[in-house]
Amino acid sequence: MRKFNFHKSVLSGAKKKVFAGILLGVMATSVLAGCAKKQGDTPEDNSNKGEESTASVTPSPEVEETSVSLTHPLGTVTLEGVAEKVVVFDMGALDTLDSLSFDGALAVPHGNIPTYLSKYDENTVNAGGLFEPDMEAIFTFEPDVIIIGGRQVDYYEELNEIAPTIYVELNADSYMEDFKRNTENIAKAIGKEEEAKTAIDGIMNKVEEVKKITNSSDKKGLIIMTNDGSLSAYGLGSRFGIIHDVLEVKPADETIEVSKHGMEASYEYLAKVDPDILFVLDRTVIAGGSTTADKTLDNELVLGTKAAKNNAIITLDAECWYLSSGGINSMQVMVSEVEAAINK
Repeated sequence: MRKFNFHKSVLSGAKKKVFAGILLGVMATSVLAGCAKKQGDTPEDNSNKGEESTASVTPSPEVEETSVSLTHPLGTVTLEGVAEKVVVFDMGALDTLDSLSFDGALAVPHGNIPTYLSKYDENTVNAGGLFEPDMEAIFTFEPDVIIIGGRQVDYYEELNEIAPTIYVELNADSYMEDFKRNTENIAKAIGKEEEAKTAIDGIMNKVEEVKKITNSSDKKGLIIMTNDGSLSAYGLGSRFGIIHDVLEVKPADETIEVSKHGMEASYEYLAKVDPDILFVLDRTVIAGGSTTADKTLDNELVLGTKAAKNNAIITLDAECWYLSSGGINSMQVMVSEVEAAINK
């Protein structure tokens, strides 16, 4: 409410009398109307009194401040509102932003983007490398939120000083819970919660459908990664363990050691385990090299397995499984590939 202050030095004797008369009239009117007025009010103030009182009780929605609170494995951060400028280093998170049709400004690590997301190598700010963020570029970009993965976790505190930073991760023993939390945090940050809920529900339902198929099947699977001619095996609790741990494909070998780089394997090992389904992730197509999975597995011992005889050597989408796992799009691809494999 506006208040007008009258000072003695401003009012002459005559003016004081006029003012006093006006004030008495106003007071009398106020009493007759049964309304209590403050002494400092002028007639102009009284004419807008009701409107001003209403405004003070019910603030306009336009001026109400909104905040977004996000809890992640490294803590809780608060955004001042829906993010319009996002720095993202985790490719699964970028996949999710793409799926949710985020149309704000982005800063990403150029040159490290999966081919199916390569459009983000253009018309975006270069945020540096996957292992070494460009702090100056990020600071200049003035982001509303920063999203990081395991490769950038050592920079968390430094990045969090620039803007609220959230960490996304996928653990083998809580894969779907982590996927759900990561997706919900990203969606909440950009104001796409309803769209994310629809996507999450769809994926969760698909997972249950696939589990019914795998549980009714006797087929056993083995996961291997080829890397320019070398072989490594992954099993329960591994980075690709969603095949066994979530989608419940029975493991052909339950004794595989859990390791980031997998357990060293050989052609003799593949022949001995003799899986019904061989899931193959070809790292060469991502990291480079001269020997692809097709060449690596062109071996008599491999061709003698049940998987080969049943045309069940399944080459997985390496980008989705290795680079951008945990995104909405990539999760749909991953679950569908396992479903197709078990149905062969």
